Amino acid sequence: MTITTDHLRARAAGSFWLRLAAVALPLLLIAPAFWNGYPLLQWDTGGYLARWYEGYLVPSRSTVFGLYLHHGEGFGFWINLAVQSLATLWQLQLTLRVLGLMQTFRFVAISLLLILSTALPWLASMLLTDIFAGLSVLSLFLLIVGGSRTSAPEKISLFVFTAFAAATHSATLGVLLGLCAAGWTARPFLGRRLPIAGLTQASLTIVAGGLMLVSANHALSGKWAWTPGGYGVAFGRMMQDGIVARYLADHCPRERFKLCPYRDELPATADEFLWGNSMFNTLGRFEGMNDEMGYIVVHSLADYPAWQAGAALRAMGQQLLHVATGEGTNGWIPHTYGIIERYIPAQVAPMRAARQQQWDVNFDHVNWLHVPVALASMLALVGLLAHSLANRRLDDLTLLAATVTLALLGNAFICGVISGPHDRYGARMVWVATFVVLMALVRRFGDDQPLDETSAAA
Repeated sequence: MTITTDHLRARAAGSFWLRLAAVALPLLLIAPAFWNGYPLLQWDTGGYLARWYEGYLVPSRSTVFGLYLHHGEGFGFWINLAVQSLATLWQLQLTLRVLGLMQTFRFVAISLLLILSTALPWLASMLLTDIFAGLSVLSLFLLIVGGSRTSAPEKISLFVFTAFAAATHSATLGVLLGLCAAGWTARPFLGRRLPIAGLTQASLTIVAGGLMLVSANHALSGKWAWTPGGYGVAFGRMMQDGIVARYLADHCPRERFKLCPYRDELPATADEFLWGNSMFNTLGRFEGMNDEMGYIVVHSLADYPAWQAGAALRAMGQQLLHVATGEGTNGWIPHTYGIIERYIPAQVAPMRAARQQQWDVNFDHVNWLHVPVALASMLALVGLLAHSLANRRLDDLTLLAATVTLALLGNAFICGVISGPHDRYGARMVWVATFVVLMALVRRFGDDQPLDETSAAA
């Protein structure tokens, strides 16, 4: 009788925790927005909001994400934050379940640790694509390895979510494409650990995401085209590294470029050139300079291959270390303010009343914790992967650690080399490393056995 009573009490306590978590965690995950009094905004938010209204394509601003934001306007964008919060918790719970580690207390504890020690709640509270970058790595992994442990509705949801995430940002699509390529390359060596069906579904999300983006571009601009801007962003990074100035110095005597008269006045950074008050504006911005920038990017790769390779490796290494939370989320975002005032006037009053617009958002103290946790998580992730490989253990957690490691490297390469190192690009991905490390600690100090463990020699 005592055993039965204790068992019923334990079940009741578990149900209570589950109900409490279901209510509290989604709210805690967007606590920064509640504290701010409005969804957090960033430099780039206005460019996405404007896509519905302006009817043309602009560099690096996904129309798919613009449509997603547009449908939240009538709710003050709180519906977008609700989607982001619930999607995050769904991915965390599903990953724990597929890896055989799901328990209510663990789920709550891991979620709270991520909320307290990583950029995750700030990403979920922001009107920006960044929250989907890390989540899409998890959803792609679950599509590949979780086939026998997920239901048909879950597979469909994972597929749609991953395709949508790929369509929100070209760098996210690039990382997912690289992971799929790595999966197909590794399959001959890993066999059933990477099912063909899972790899096929994951690869098709890239195709679906691309089709989604091109279709949205056509619907809003009338053009069947990819989102522009790749050459311009890469040009900015090369200019920042001094490559553009050298190319102009070598070629301006013989070739007539629009930038030749300005070759000794180029700004020090890509951000100053592309988004500041520079000669880029005088020369017609992307529309007036895209062909010339593309020409210089391609030909400078051929002219200075060693310099380009060295600059790319440095940028990638620097990007891995740029992981601070909050870049671009401050009170000085005039373009975003202008877009809201012009196209969504009903949101001006609540937006202007928020703490962010009073310059009350400061990430210095937050990053005293976030940056060390992020860097330590990456080191621990590499250690976890090395330990598993040294012991010839290949379970699903090891595969996830390898996936996240590749995602971090791919993200650093794509963002660092093309755009130049920015904290924003690191912070949006590195929290996934913390999640994997926490799962490894749970398994190490819990009573769980690795799920479906396979020898690496098999």
